[in-house]
Amino acid sequence: MPVFVFLFIVMPIAEMAVLIQVGTMIGVLPTIGLVLLTAVIGAALLKQQGLATLTRANQRLNSGELPAQEVAEGLVLAVGGALLLTPGFITDTFGFLCLIPGTRHWFVHQAMKRMVVRGQGSSFFFSSGGFTSGGGDPFGGQGPFGRRPDGEDPIEGEYRDETERDHDRIEKK
Repeated sequence: MPVFVFLFIVMPIAEMAVLIQVGTMIGVLPTIGLVLLTAVIGAALLKQQGLATLTRANQRLNSGELPAQEVAEGLVLAVGGALLLTPGFITDTFGFLCLIPGTRHWFVHQAMKRMVVRGQGSSFFFSSGGFTSGGGDPFGGQGPFGRRPDGEDPIEGEYRDETERDHDRIEKK
């Protein structure tokens, strides 16, 4: 609840106060121009950083590794892009922090401390205590997509051994 109060009440009021202060100092049109300029620069930076992250993720996948770092970076990039599209200087500041590689790596490192990633199933779960992949399985004994926790896919069916029938047919000829 406090997060929502901050996001939907405190942040917009703070953003309006900063926009009003900047607008009185430099004027309305330059303030609007600055907001639009940060959005354009942010979009270009988001495209560049997003493509670099996607390339690294593909390289890790091709080498058989789990691209957990790149997935987390992609999430931080998406948040940063959304913040840059939101008009205002405070959100732009946080958006640019998400796009700058050094601070983005720091954000991801902080998030990865709370996360446990499972390799074979290539999935992770979020529980009230953070990300987890064991113990409190939210799928009730089955992993995601109906897989069992040991990674085996249950297959049901019937079969008939026809090797003896084929063997008998060959001997009769």
